[in-house]
Amino acid sequence: MTKEEFSKISPSIPNQPGCYKYYSEEKELLYVGKAKNLRKRVSSYFNKTVDNFKTRRLVQLIHSLDYTVTNTEHDAFLLENSLIKHYQPRFNIDLKDDKSYPYIVIKKEAFPRVFLTRRMIKDGSEYLGPFTGVARVRELLELIKHNIPLRTCNLNLSPYNIAKGKYKVCLEYHLGNCSGPCEGLQSEEDYNINLQQVRHILKGNAGEVVKYLKVQMLQHATNMEFEKAEILKQKIDDLQTYQSKSTVVNPRLGNIDVASIVTKETSSFVNYMMVANGSIIYARTIEIKNELEETDEDVLSYALARLREAYQSTSKEVIVPMSIEVIDEDVAVTIPKAGDKKQLLELSQKNIHFFMEDVKKKKTLMLEESAQLQQEQVLQQLQAALQLKQLPRHIECFDNSNFQGAYPVAAMVCFKNGLPSKREYRHYHIKTVEGINDFASMSEVVYRRYRRLLEEQAPLPQLIIIDGGKGQLSAAMESIDKLDLRGKMTVVGLAKREESIFFPGDSEPLQLPYDSPPHLLIRRIRDEVHRFGITFHRETRSKGTFKNELEGIPGIGEKTAQDLLKEFRSVKNIKKLTERELTRVIGASKARVVWHYFNTNIDDMKDLNAS
Repeated sequence: MTKEEFSKISPSIPNQPGCYKYYSEEKELLYVGKAKNLRKRVSSYFNKTVDNFKTRRLVQLIHSLDYTVTNTEHDAFLLENSLIKHYQPRFNIDLKDDKSYPYIVIKKEAFPRVFLTRRMIKDGSEYLGPFTGVARVRELLELIKHNIPLRTCNLNLSPYNIAKGKYKVCLEYHLGNCSGPCEGLQSEEDYNINLQQVRHILKGNAGEVVKYLKVQMLQHATNMEFEKAEILKQKIDDLQTYQSKSTVVNPRLGNIDVASIVTKETSSFVNYMMVANGSIIYARTIEIKNELEETDEDVLSYALARLREAYQSTSKEVIVPMSIEVIDEDVAVTIPKAGDKKQLLELSQKNIHFFMEDVKKKKTLMLEESAQLQQEQVLQQLQAALQLKQLPRHIECFDNSNFQGAYPVAAMVCFKNGLPSKREYRHYHIKTVEGINDFASMSEVVYRRYRRLLEEQAPLPQLIIIDGGKGQLSAAMESIDKLDLRGKMTVVGLAKREESIFFPGDSEPLQLPYDSPPHLLIRRIRDEVHRFGITFHRETRSKGTFKNELEGIPGIGEKTAQDLLKEFRSVKNIKKLTERELTRVIGASKARVVWHYFNTNIDDMKDLNAS
């Protein structure tokens, strides 16, 4: 529907509260909304410039619209909630949850069983929950089992079957966990009293059960049935201990609901807590994907309505951080400023932040696991391409660097599981080779590296890459043979031009597909050893040049040269300094020597030193 098409029907839309519905060309219900003024609200979609992409997309898909007028804005809110719940339009707030939370069900049957389930079946049974953790459900059921006798069997305890005497009591009866309704030893009326105690416990009202048991305990004590009274006392103690473990806020608060919201980018996080008799009995945080630019008030209002329904809340007060609409007009909305209710709201918001952090960590973990899986696949492909005996989880690569035969150095980088392991990078000053001899330099550093690993009994790499051709590879293998390591590691040479891979003794190189994952990994390792080696060589060369030039000044030693370089970074900068600027760092006498060295000729310097 274009803006021009909408302008033709706009005058017919009433200035009344109500709900509006947008449909696609295929008659799909796209969106349901409420409005205090239908004409103004609907017109805003077509007459304003919309920044939100999803809203723009919705407007593009709208082919027709429908509306329903209501008496009040609150009625429009009720209608909107029911329509969204029934039709679940794709552009509306979505509270779908992929988690299957546990419930405790009181089965609709003769002498109902009470057990855990994750499926809600519309068979007339009573479901209590949902609970956010199965551990809490099992704890509750264990408490119920030891304190309220209920049957756990799945027998058909119809009046006819009981009257016929089809069943006999089991071990649970003899243990005191069941009162034997299967043999007619317990009436349905008495059994239903026990079920009512179960409901009290599950709704956080263990106090009612304690009162009931105390009356029974006093009766047994009055009748001199002290053993039975002692059993009831143990049950009362268990219930009171369980109740004290709940998060008690303030018993005077009674039954209330608490909800808060935090919106970040395209998601809203809503926390809901149910408080019964001053104790938090249920707490849950959900993430809601915002399809359009809904306000926090709208999202929280809708989410609270759904959560209250899911948890079967009958509380007449909700504590929230902002003014919202609620379905039941008898429910009071409180925005606390201080006191216990304010603390409850802060606790709710704290739970949201913990939940958001947990979601973030899980997403990061999933990305890391995905990256690890990809790296594992690349290593497997590299193993197959090079026909390695072992998966190359540990790879090391060597490279030489020198400048016209001066300052020869070498570098080694280490990759583990396809990723750089920078703490194991090493650089080497060449010690035994004079002049330009890359082959001898490579032989030296390979020997030093693996002799060190052998001495330390450290793990050897599965794959060694020598950055160079056949000559470099042969030099490296000489050291490998000296250390008796041939066959214990795979050593290959990487030609610089075509990035061909040479194996020792092979005349023809192996050429991997240019953009294949194994080739890309080898190139990445080669580029990293180049970067690491060149950086180290540049630093070495610079230090050597500066040191020789400054220490060559008569009367200037190593420490003075280091002080100057530390302060002024380079000889080029030092040459530009005045004598006063040099004095500030190395003192007047040495400053005079340095300044004259760079600003007078050699003969003048001799005269200066002589004086």
